[in-house]
Amino acid sequence: MAIKFSGKLRVNATTVSNEFIDNYMAAANGEYVKVYLYLLRHEAEDTDIGMIADALNHTEADVKRALLYWRKAGVLEEEPLPVEKPEKMVNRGVEESALSAVPGTGVSTAAPIPVGTVRAPYPMEKVNRLTKDEDFTQLLYIAQKYMNKVFTQRECEVFAYLYDGLRMDCELLEYLVEYCVQNGHTSIRYIETVGINWHEKGLHTVEEAKAYSAAFTRDSFAVMKAFGLSDRKPGTSEKEMIEKWVKSYGFTKEVIVEACNRTMDAIHTPSFKYADKILSEWVKAGVKSPSDIRVLDQKRRDQSGGKPPVAKKAASPNQFHNFNQRDTDYDAIILQNIKEQ
Repeated sequence: MAIKFSGKLRVNATTVSNEFIDNYMAAANGEYVKVYLYLLRHEAEDTDIGMIADALNHTEADVKRALLYWRKAGVLEEEPLPVEKPEKMVNRGVEESALSAVPGTGVSTAAPIPVGTVRAPYPMEKVNRLTKDEDFTQLLYIAQKYMNKVFTQRECEVFAYLYDGLRMDCELLEYLVEYCVQNGHTSIRYIETVGINWHEKGLHTVEEAKAYSAAFTRDSFAVMKAFGLSDRKPGTSEKEMIEKWVKSYGFTKEVIVEACNRTMDAIHTPSFKYADKILSEWVKAGVKSPSDIRVLDQKRRDQSGGKPPVAKKAASPNQFHNFNQRDTDYDAIILQNIKEQ
């Protein structure tokens, strides 16, 4: 009897056509290939030339030359769109990411930088006017020293927007650059999105920014330690998840760490998605503290009629399974929910 199965586990991957590899890649400059792969990776996302340049350590002129090359090669094709919509690139019938002339901004803190809404470029006449502002010129000088580079027009425009458009204090902006560079981020888009986030959070002084960053760092370290990942910093998507737990869900470090511990007990591997499912269920249940978790666990045991929950099959004792199994099937329920999604 014939049977057919469909896998439920999906791979987050970028597909490159064989036609590109066979007929176009060998003849192209390596920098051009990097631009093409970046476009494939960010298909269906809002992006722009400046963002591509920052991500690949190219100049904007390099990116423009690469785009022109692929257009002439017939790999990318311009598709006319209605006014006020960004230009779209089409890759052999597949839409590529929009390449508008305006920079994208995101929502994040000490590192998460997702693609979000876009803002109009800060008018160059205002940027030029600021060259007579001593505080602003001093800010640019210090920022260039920190970043060890001479600013392009776009980088000057970003700092003009933060300083003049958002009215952020010069000392706060100097600390913003110092903070980002010390954490290994010199992308102007990164600095811009962190600055915008600080502004939206109502951070007006260096002291407020330091306190905010320190609190987030402590929470991040606690999560990574609970997951056994203390030898590295959290990645961008991981930081976004931690921020959601702290800022959106409003959980304390103790509650978050408990969810991480239960994740490890249940599936024996770090999983931010699994922990997020536990925490989202706790949000619905009104959990605020570790004591609320204990009350919720007891309530679940009472609802089962006082019967002990079904025991999980114990793993064979070896160096890879040195975990104590919990006496609740709550984690198993969460795992089942994830599998069903």
